[in-house]
Amino acid sequence: MSQSSEPLRLAAVGDLHVTEASEHRYRDMFDEISREADVVALCGDLTNFGKPREAEILAEDLRACTIPALAVLGNHDYECGQPEEVARILHSAGVTVLSEQAVIVEGVGFAGVKGFLGGFGRGELGAFGEAPIKAFVDAALDEVRRLENALRSLKTERSVAILHYSPVVDTLEGEPLEIYPFLGCSRLADAIDRFDHVAAVVHGHAHRGAHRGRTPRGTPVYNCATMVASAATGRPYALIEI
Repeated sequence: MSQSSEPLRLAAVGDLHVTEASEHRYRDMFDEISREADVVALCGDLTNFGKPREAEILAEDLRACTIPALAVLGNHDYECGQPEEVARILHSAGVTVLSEQAVIVEGVGFAGVKGFLGGFGRGELGAFGEAPIKAFVDAALDEVRRLENALRSLKTERSVAILHYSPVVDTLEGEPLEIYPFLGCSRLADAIDRFDHVAAVVHGHAHRGAHRGRTPRGTPVYNCATMVASAATGRPYALIEI
């Protein structure tokens, strides 16, 4: 394993929901993050409808970021059916959009996927019955496989999982119970807990959830949706020492 004893300062933020009227809204935030952190994780729903123009507006603000920027896409980034174009535009601004691959920054590994919904624990949807239900569960399992494979590829002592959907119910507290199954799934936590090197998990999506939680094995999980981070920390992003 690669060795690094120095702490890494991670800024994490999700659910920016950039619209075509959001020009320069986040430029100052990325400038501040560049002074406060060593790396920034963008936890999905970066655009509001997945329009290329929305991604271009965000990319302009991201050019104020002078530290490594890693991202996963969220459900909103898929809305217009152009997630590849959204990812390409963000890449043009220096952002690494994670999916299959993992990366290492200053000795810390990063693996990321969008994740998917499906529920938690005994309430998790199983692949039984109609074909659409089986396809739904397959979509969740595919995201889990991508995450597990990326984490397995890392040989670092510390790593971070970047998600959009939540892997635990802890960080959903404050949301209506009825929508918990649409905010994440515990299959993601199962994959994370197979690896001792995961030091933290960051996600978004749950706008009214809680800021902190843990996987069943105790790995810290942070809901970094900008609305949640603002309420918990007084700034629109979380700052986490890894």
